[in-house]
Amino acid sequence: MKRRRLGDGLEVSAIGLGCMPMVGTGAIHYGAATEAESIATIQRAIDLGITLFDTAEIYGPCTNEELLGRAIRGRRDGLVIATKFGFRIETFTMDSSPANVRRACEASLRRLGIDCIDLFYQHRVDPVVPIEETIGAVSDLVRAGKVRHVGLSEASAATLRRAAAVHPIAALQSEYSLWERGVEREILPAARALGIGFVPYSPLGRGFLTGRIARRDDLDEGDYRRHDPRYAHENFTRNLTIVAALEAVGAAHGASAAQVALAWLLARGDDIVPIPGSKRRVTLEDSAGAADLTLAAAELAQLDAAAPPGATAGARYGEYFMNMLDR
Repeated sequence: MKRRRLGDGLEVSAIGLGCMPMVGTGAIHYGAATEAESIATIQRAIDLGITLFDTAEIYGPCTNEELLGRAIRGRRDGLVIATKFGFRIETFTMDSSPANVRRACEASLRRLGIDCIDLFYQHRVDPVVPIEETIGAVSDLVRAGKVRHVGLSEASAATLRRAAAVHPIAALQSEYSLWERGVEREILPAARALGIGFVPYSPLGRGFLTGRIARRDDLDEGDYRRHDPRYAHENFTRNLTIVAALEAVGAAHGASAAQVALAWLLARGDDIVPIPGSKRRVTLEDSAGAADLTLAAAELAQLDAAAPPGATAGARYGEYFMNMLDR
């Protein structure tokens, strides 16, 4: 697996693994998952040279970190374990106060079974607690040896600048894919100006860009995507044009639509490290193959034309989650 460098000297595999789909239950999940296959998927990722593993306290809650901890036991060396803080898990309300930052760190260390978090993200920017206070608390944890690198998720360009003035920021994790390109306007340029690496989550459009989901109604009854605006019936059909473009490019390479979507992201810059989510080895292996796929300039232009910024049908989220973005 090829390597890339994020900010603050953090080196990781060119593609990481998002562990969130392995939860299988809770308010936001993507179909049933089994512990045995999830653990096998994580261990297969390690075998393939993937080093970046992404989780969060709120996934489950808590159970996703515990699962990742079990999977990496005895194989921790060389891995970059990323997790996130910023919520009260009892109420799913935001809290990035210094006290909650410290509480979350200790709890995550315990659940993961490690003595240092490699990359500790603020999950969402707290509108009440100044970012300087939050990043100051994380920098204290860095000095204490409990955290190696600091990250933010779904932060605005202005917040990135304020945070970076307190402590070096290694990575910004926000949604970015061929069907969600909003970060290209201000946020990605700001991150680059500050030397902050970019980690796209949902790089496959929550599975849509794989082309493997024929209809919204094929999803499990409790699957979060049944409530995703971009999966709504009228939007689903319109957005299939993006999948068709991916499949057309893939046909020339013997590659899947997912591999083409990830290769498009990788071509956006060497500071970009997507973390496709997976709960099965077969999809992990497919995604990992994108690291070796190089698209021609004409193919990249073809994809850009098929999915220009703002062209995807439907909002990214419903109103509740949209209100947590770009603060």
